[in-house]
Amino acid sequence: MYSLYFDPGLGAMILQAIIAAVAGVILFSKNVMYKIKTLLGLIKHDDQELFDDINVNDSKSENKTDSDH
Repeated sequence: MYSLYFDPGLGAMILQAIIAAVAGVILFSKNVMYKIKTLLGLIKHDDQELFDDINVNDSKSENKTDSDH
């Protein structure tokens, strides 16, 4: 019988590979499910702009036209 020696470094590497594989599958499946839901029209998009609640007044220099000079 062949016995293999697993040192702590190899064990940590195997554990990291398993965790990375699980995280990759989860993130990939979330992206695929979002695209499928969007394609089928199950996700409603908001038509509002992202920055609608920010009130920014233009400065006088930005509003100048050629006739103002």
